[in-house]
Amino acid sequence: MSGEVSLLLEQGHQGWGWGLQIGGRCHPCFLSFSLRQTPMCEVDLGGGKVKETSMAGRCRVSCYERYIQPCIVELLGSALFIFIGCLSVIQNSPDTGLLQPALAHGLALGLVIATLGNISGGHFNPAVSLGVTLIGGLNVMLLLPYWIAQLFGGLIGSALAKAMSPEERFWNATGAAFAAVQEQGQVAVALGAEIILTTLLVLAVCMGAVNEKTKSPLAPFSIGLSVTVDILAGGGISGACMNPARAFGPAVMAGYWNFHWIYWLGPLLAGLLVGLLIR
Repeated sequence: MSGEVSLLLEQGHQGWGWGLQIGGRCHPCFLSFSLRQTPMCEVDLGGGKVKETSMAGRCRVSCYERYIQPCIVELLGSALFIFIGCLSVIQNSPDTGLLQPALAHGLALGLVIATLGNISGGHFNPAVSLGVTLIGGLNVMLLLPYWIAQLFGGLIGSALAKAMSPEERFWNATGAAFAAVQEQGQVAVALGAEIILTTLLVLAVCMGAVNEKTKSPLAPFSIGLSVTVDILAGGGISGACMNPARAFGPAVMAGYWNFHWIYWLGPLLAGLLVGLLIR
């Protein structure tokens, strides 16, 4: 019949298309759809992974996502963690002893890691970044930018804590940057304490959050708990800093640099030790 109408469905290079055949003549319609799936791939960003569409099977991630965003997160997380930590020391009453700073530091670190860790790995500590880099959990090109971000985060957190605290309380506070070590005879013990205490912390991070065989979803809890335990055990010996960024910010704000090197050398040696042991 000359008035017969037929529906045609054809596959072309761009996908599927359809048209109408009326009276032997084809009238194509400009509507097509594709059943092809865009290839995807996983890309590492600091400490987390994202799915990225690829062209011709190649993964392309922007410079921002690969390098800048993790550093911003490290700065933000370090600032939040060190702000809470410094404030807990400044506002600590003599009756609570080490309990208040220990709980505040541990809970703050665990919370910040659980919130931001999927973007940057949740280090917030140069010693941790060193250990994680040595075991292959962090691109070595990000190590120095991480350190810079963490130190600036420490400065910001310490400055905020000082700004929000009465001046008298700030200058009466005690801790790693506030004359916890006052004489040469305490140096060896304080340095040894920092190495041992930081070793526990870096082990908790590397084994709980990085190592494929042992990592656990409870890593933020175990890392925060390790900080709490360390402060309760070693706070009276060295201040239990375990973090160069945690010592650097308050030292700048207080202008106190006596024996400051202890809080760099001890934690970094611990990060190096853990990295070599696991590697």
